[in-house]
Amino acid sequence: MKVGFGWKLHGDGRAPRPGAVVRPDERLSWGRTVGLGAQHVVAMFGATFVAPILMGLDPNLAVMLSGVATVFFLLVTQGRIPSYLGSSLSFVGVAAVIKSQGGDTATVTGALLVAGAVLAACGAVVQGLGAKVVHAVLPPVVTGAVVMLIGFNLAPVAAGTYWPQDQWTALLVMAFTGLALVVLRGFWSRIAIFLGLVFGYAVSWLFDRVFGKIHSPVGGGAATEHWRLDLSGVGKADWIGLPSLHAPSFQASAVLVALPVVVALIAENAGHVKAVSEMTGDPLDDRMGAAIMADGTATVLSTAVGGPATTTYAENIGVMAATRVYSTAAYWCAAGFAILFGLCPKFGAVVAAIPGGVLGGITVVLYGMIGLLGAQIWIHNRVDLTNPLHLVPVAAGVIVGIGNVTLKFTDSFELSGIALGTIIVLTGYHVLRLMAPAHMKQPTGTPLLDEGTSSYDVGAGDSGDPGERPAR
Repeated sequence: MKVGFGWKLHGDGRAPRPGAVVRPDERLSWGRTVGLGAQHVVAMFGATFVAPILMGLDPNLAVMLSGVATVFFLLVTQGRIPSYLGSSLSFVGVAAVIKSQGGDTATVTGALLVAGAVLAACGAVVQGLGAKVVHAVLPPVVTGAVVMLIGFNLAPVAAGTYWPQDQWTALLVMAFTGLALVVLRGFWSRIAIFLGLVFGYAVSWLFDRVFGKIHSPVGGGAATEHWRLDLSGVGKADWIGLPSLHAPSFQASAVLVALPVVVALIAENAGHVKAVSEMTGDPLDDRMGAAIMADGTATVLSTAVGGPATTTYAENIGVMAATRVYSTAAYWCAAGFAILFGLCPKFGAVVAAIPGGVLGGITVVLYGMIGLLGAQIWIHNRVDLTNPLHLVPVAAGVIVGIGNVTLKFTDSFELSGIALGTIIVLTGYHVLRLMAPAHMKQPTGTPLLDEGTSSYDVGAGDSGDPGERPAR
């Protein structure tokens, strides 16, 4: 594909053939593809909507710009990397620090714009010099850890924000979603996440009718008595409306707070590209720099009009892992939905009304699948975790990332969570490697400084397990 169009119909268009996957240049029937696009919207919407709210930005603008950013990303990567670009949660802490220093939303978006420009420049360097630059800095042991801590870092959101809002609904939705993923066949199994959401809406409505209001925390706040499903805001919202725009402003102190996150974003993007490469079986090293550059440029475009920073979404990678459908046609549909929905305040109100317990049940499944993609990278690259050179930095970095440990440098600058965990894994591995004895540096199965992660275990066959794929 030159620009990512011209998808071939996969089989009969109903479902992936036994033991096969729907590749990026393939698609199911258009009806099913549109449905999968809607599921990708559902998967990305929670974080894409919540992140700008936490940063004081317009969520409808963020949704619309996520669609624009995804289209831009698919064009730049020539349709080879199926990914959705949503609002980056990595900058939520940055926004809080900037505002504590007296900055406003324009100052926040200005700092994020500069960070996006730096990320784009790093992507251009990688594209010019080759993916070996990233591989030399981010070998499989590191990228596997980064993907893992990115996924599992989301666990407190599911456990602390969503699940406590309605634990029994969350439990039922989790069980239903897992059952749907395993038991349903064909197209229905491909939209299992969406079915879980619909099921959760129905359960919440039924519980409200049978048990009345629930006394629980809302959005991680204080416990109050409220309806599980509150649609009062939907009736008040307009059908069509333009989101609010604003120009960024620039302050050096704010920019300095935002720049360290770029380190995590490079690793995050590289990790996502490697994860997609693992799942699709398509070597993507030649597009890794383009992916990083596209993400950075999309952030510049978004923040230039008052939107949040963007990033490739692990949530949607989780959906692909569950469905084994990697068609970029579904992402074009998702982007189209997002642009239209961003112009519809009523839609935003409907999505904002998703009960927290429903999100709790869905996210514990999705976030766990994201984290386990990191383990897949380790397995496929035969990373030896009995080797202290691998074990020590990974152990420390993953715990720091998952536990959201904070390292405070000054009153106005600190590193935490994904950023700090990534830095610990990255610097820890390379510093220890310089001092490690020769026998610890010996590769096992594949080189430490690999040429990619998408050609391992070739010929192992494909039984539907993500860890296996047919020879190509």
